[in-house]
Amino acid sequence: MTLLIAFATDDGDTLKGDEHFGMAKFFDVYEFYNNEERFIERRGNVKFKGDESIKHGDPEKAKATSSALDNVDIIVGGRFGPNITKLSKRYVCALVRTDTVKNAIKIVHSNISKLEEEKDKGEDRKHLVLTP
Repeated sequence: MTLLIAFATDDGDTLKGDEHFGMAKFFDVYEFYNNEERFIERRGNVKFKGDESIKHGDPEKAKATSSALDNVDIIVGGRFGPNITKLSKRYVCALVRTDTVKNAIKIVHSNISKLEEEKDKGEDRKHLVLTP
């Protein structure tokens, strides 16, 4: 199975974990296939353009984040906010306990079967917490 997986990052090296997934500057998208990964592209986060007083968990914030994640199957970050329930209907949300994208890629490889299984559940999927 080929999967497109987006990693939340501000610099391409550090996995976003100090703030929610949707607060990342970029989403680095990789294709995972046959125990290998290939960098596809860096997508800029559209960022929520509405009223700054709107709280985390607002559906418009989830829509703004999703607009940068077209065709992605799995999203990976060090922290997610209340919108994880909305995002889980469209993606497998993987909370990875590590500090770098490089380490997160290794953790994804070692949990790829779990991620594929969760993806196949469709809108009934749950988020996964992955550790080294």
